[in-house]
Amino acid sequence: MKILIELPTWLGDAVMTTPAIENLANFQNEVEITLIGSFASIEVLKNHQKVVKIVVLDKKYPSLVKISRELGSFDAFFSFRNSFRAKFLKLLISANNKNQFKKSKYPNRHQVEKYNDFVNDSLGTNFPARKLVLQAINSTISTDKLSLGINPGASYGSAKRWYPEEFAQVAEELSEKYDIVIFGGLGEVDIANDIEKSLIEKGVTNYQNLAGKTTISELSNQISSLDLFITGDSGPMHIAAAFHVPTVAIFGPTRDDETSQWMNEKSIIVKKNLDCQPCMHRTCPLKHHNCMKLIKAVDVLKAVRSVN
Repeated sequence: MKILIELPTWLGDAVMTTPAIENLANFQNEVEITLIGSFASIEVLKNHQKVVKIVVLDKKYPSLVKISRELGSFDAFFSFRNSFRAKFLKLLISANNKNQFKKSKYPNRHQVEKYNDFVNDSLGTNFPARKLVLQAINSTISTDKLSLGINPGASYGSAKRWYPEEFAQVAEELSEKYDIVIFGGLGEVDIANDIEKSLIEKGVTNYQNLAGKTTISELSNQISSLDLFITGDSGPMHIAAAFHVPTVAIFGPTRDDETSQWMNEKSIIVKKNLDCQPCMHRTCPLKHHNCMKLIKAVDVLKAVRSVN
């Protein structure tokens, strides 16, 4: 059975499709999967044992026409995207059975369950949403102490970001027990550098700043080896969940009941439960950013004690 899967654009969403993709992969004995999607989503899932081909999609419509012709025919097509561009691609794809995720059809549940219900509805099955699945990898972080990863960025927007001085205070408090690794993408180098500067001022030397210096595969590799992870609602948070890394997740404007870590028993959420939460905006519409501003280092340190 040849299956074409269009992945979500965002890294975290791609990771949250993995229980549904496992159910697709195991639907029949002989399944060959072709993945199409953004560079980030392809990179994190490309090593699945049943993936035979990967294609990074160009968002331009003429490119979609060209790619659809080059892909050939499939027994089934599953798009985990809800956009108009995904609908256009669905029209172009040659497949006996075409299915597209509709966000409005699956309200009020975790994103993992939404994706899994979509697959069940498409196949007429009742597979449970099991654990997140990323392929086994080898650890590369070498530290003298336990390892603490801090991930200050969030690609969605500034409203989801906690403050560098608070991250640095947490890291300083934990630096006697943990060697510290700062993560971040190319767009998060500045906030990571602010944390590094603050650590230097505090006399902390046992840290690595890897922001902007890792591939997605390397990022997954390194997160998998951590003893503790402190992060906002982000793609790396879901990678940590896949490897059951003890995690403190800081939530502000987003819905933790939909995008919190899935099936990680060693996970705790820090949030303030304000009347304006969750607003789901990329920047604070009220201009005060209290959902993050009111969270202090002491709150996160208390959560660290609970998760360990």
